[in-house]
Amino acid sequence: MLTRSETIADRYTVLFFIKHGDHAETYRVKDEEGKVGFLKLFHLTKLHRTQFDGERNIKEIEFLKSVKHPNIVQYRDSGEWVKGNQRFAYLVLDFISGETLEERLKRAHTLTSYEVKQIVTPVLNGLKYLHSRSQPLVHNDINHQNIMLDLSGNIPIPKIIDFGYARAFHNSTKVYYRQGLNPYYLAPECFNSIFSPQSDLFSVGALMFHLLTGLPPWFVDLSDYKKNNTDLEEVVLEARKKKLKIPYLSNSTVPSPDKDQLLAIAKKAMETDINYRFQSAEAMLRAIEGDFSNEASHPSSSPPSSEVESESKAKKAGGGFNEIAGMDELKEVLYHDVIRALEEKELYEEYGLTIPNGMLLYGPPGCGKSFFAQKLAEEVGYNYVEVKPSELASIYVHGSQEKIGKLFDEARKNAPTILNFEEFDALVPNRDSHAGNHQSGEVNEFLAQLNNCGKEGIFVIATTNQPGLIDPAVLRAGRIDKIFFVPPPDFKARKELFKLLLKKRPLDFGIDFDLLAEKTENYVAIDIEHLVNEASREALKSRSKITQDILLGTIQKTRPSVRLSEIQKYEQIKGVLEGQDQRPSRPRIGFRTD
Repeated sequence: MLTRSETIADRYTVLFFIKHGDHAETYRVKDEEGKVGFLKLFHLTKLHRTQFDGERNIKEIEFLKSVKHPNIVQYRDSGEWVKGNQRFAYLVLDFISGETLEERLKRAHTLTSYEVKQIVTPVLNGLKYLHSRSQPLVHNDINHQNIMLDLSGNIPIPKIIDFGYARAFHNSTKVYYRQGLNPYYLAPECFNSIFSPQSDLFSVGALMFHLLTGLPPWFVDLSDYKKNNTDLEEVVLEARKKKLKIPYLSNSTVPSPDKDQLLAIAKKAMETDINYRFQSAEAMLRAIEGDFSNEASHPSSSPPSSEVESESKAKKAGGGFNEIAGMDELKEVLYHDVIRALEEKELYEEYGLTIPNGMLLYGPPGCGKSFFAQKLAEEVGYNYVEVKPSELASIYVHGSQEKIGKLFDEARKNAPTILNFEEFDALVPNRDSHAGNHQSGEVNEFLAQLNNCGKEGIFVIATTNQPGLIDPAVLRAGRIDKIFFVPPPDFKARKELFKLLLKKRPLDFGIDFDLLAEKTENYVAIDIEHLVNEASREALKSRSKITQDILLGTIQKTRPSVRLSEIQKYEQIKGVLEGQDQRPSRPRIGFRTD
């Protein structure tokens, strides 16, 4: 091992040691100009013959010389160096200010679904680049140790590192070398020295599973087997004959609601039969972006090794939460309190829990309250009924009360049911007010029906722009259990909303989504949808793509539909509601992604 301040090839000074492997050591160094980098020092006598190409060059160095991608570590220099009677080769890479995923997991144990997407998507883009070369390159060692997060900017940028096991796909399987590889991440065919781009995708699936659950797939503690000199590969292969279980998460870092979708994608990537995996990194990217169906996975005759002991009910048509930008906190609450309670009924009953009775979403018009209720129904795939005040009106005495009773009776028959009441303030006005005095019978009927309706499989979502007009008795625990403020989307949510709305439209290259989000502060979700539609119409006139200039011009001509003073009024209402509420504190919920 080299010492601090030691010089390599008269050019690189060692700052400190980082790690060592079977045949190489890694150091942080600086060059003559003071530029910091990573230096990998190869012990040439320890390298396996498969690590050299036909001209006796080290494959890892030659591969990195030939690639350039924002999600792959960047080559800087290489050469040979003699120290004493030993000959070394060295590889210098650009310095990455950050940490590996392994280091991140040691702190966090698991990552949220949002974080997993932000990591896996760039990794797949890097692999897409490698696999799409004229001579496809297979990395062969994707795992949590070989993904580094560049933290030098505002947003972490994942980068694929360590190409020591990378091989050109067209090469003979005889060049494959697996000693030292992590067996949890290895595709089944790799144990037989067969590798392909789908082998890398298997490893990405294993990485997703590890990030979401805190453990690698089919995890077994190998420490005891190491003591007994047992063949570790055989232990892992034997474990894969069993069902793939999802570890129970006991720490506070909980996954986002679409964890099940990501686990289903990971499962498909880890299919035993290579023909049932994603056929390309591009296909896996599309699945992560929402274009995914479980039906494309292995047929029902699939062996136990590819089954996951977590089945969710088929969703109704629609994209569910994938079509909502932001609102991550609200999604998370619903995932644990409603979705899981419906899908794991026996487990929740064991703890004496059912779904809550209802939830009130309030805030300025156009922030997506009703849209969210609809997408929740798509996410869980259960009976959904949208109710407007006019649908419960009646010219007969007590006619509205009868309609309310029938509505809940029908919901019980088709339970589990989501009832979405729009303009809830018009349905249950404060009985002490002049308007509410005439509807006291209807409000009383609602109170009776709301009492513990969650135990009967009914979940009520009520939306309103005027929460102060609702009868206070309706908002008590045991009726409407949860109240959430839905404000205009924040910066990150606006950025994601633009991406989501423009995703399937003819879009020009180089769109600056950060700038679009910056220019639309205080715009509500419906405003941004309107902006995108207007920009699309403008582009259609000239049969051109939607450009940055068209989008910015549309923003400049369109004011927010909700005044700032109106938004500030809702902030005051929020303070009043939370000040009166003695139940556990509720976080501010809305189009927030950070």
